[in-house]
Amino acid sequence: MVDAIGIAGNGMTLHRKWLDAIADNLANANTVTATTDSAFQERYVLAQEGAGNAGASVTAAFGSAAGTLIYEPAHPLADADGYVRYPDIDMAEQMGHLIMAQRGYQANAAVVDRAKTAYEAALQIGRG
Repeated sequence: MVDAIGIAGNGMTLHRKWLDAIADNLANANTVTATTDSAFQERYVLAQEGAGNAGASVTAAFGSAAGTLIYEPAHPLADADGYVRYPDIDMAEQMGHLIMAQRGYQANAAVVDRAKTAYEAALQIGRG
């Protein structure tokens, strides 16, 4: 039972970090930069299985800094040709990932709650 709580806790940490990355992506999806600067880089979360009892490791990865050039000649950051740089972030894809990350977090939280209930029931049996 204790292993179930630890494993689900690792899952909750992973999904929380995934939610943080998605929130960062959504907040910066419309961040404009000059064509001479890099675009905001989309954040990703990579989970890798740990060796032995090390558990999983979570690392961050980043998308392309090239972004997309959009013609907006009235924008204050526009270059001589009228272009600005936006990040390559698909809002629909981010919303889909947001739903998956939320559901994963909720599922792991439910496992922790059920394991805690089972642990408490086992303690009550031992007292009786």
